[in-house]
Amino acid sequence: MNENSNKTAIDLERATLGGGCFWCLEAVYQQIQGVHSVVSGYAGGARPNPSYESVCTGATGHAEIVDILFDPQVVSFRDLLEIFFVIHDPTTLNYQGNDHGTQYRSVIFTHSAEQNQIAHEVVKELEDAKIYSASVVTQIEAAPIIYPAEEYHQNYFQQHPNQGYCMAVVAPKLAKFRAKFKALIAPNYA
Repeated sequence: MNENSNKTAIDLERATLGGGCFWCLEAVYQQIQGVHSVVSGYAGGARPNPSYESVCTGATGHAEIVDILFDPQVVSFRDLLEIFFVIHDPTTLNYQGNDHGTQYRSVIFTHSAEQNQIAHEVVKELEDAKIYSASVVTQIEAAPIIYPAEEYHQNYFQQHPNQGYCMAVVAPKLAKFRAKFKALIAPNYA
């Protein structure tokens, strides 16, 4: 008998989000219970196999994204979106802080009709509640081809916590997440 035959298969789902620099999003989503992997990458542009250098020019049309595999029995897509809307500013078109360009746009790339519906519901709830002083400009689109970023971008904050950008930009977003979503932090990060 196969040693894996008694194990229950986990049905993982994907969430693909862009909200500024992927290092910020990656650092947060890696700490959430039920998240199995987070890959920084590029999506939504016209050029196949883009490089970081080409995406940074804004000419490819890609957004910096994180591609998340998660267990919906542990953390919901709605939970992931609620975190998303706390850790970045969804009211600024094509920039977050000092990061400017279409590669930094706020975007949710959906992988199912259900995700599309939930994304639209969450945005409407935010707008109805007037959480922000300006309108939410987050784009909601069907997931295109997703390209992983170069290896040196993966696990960036974990590998470079004392790098200037990480200390000034990533760490405060991570702290904001940890303060507001304590119940969702994975035990190994608590």
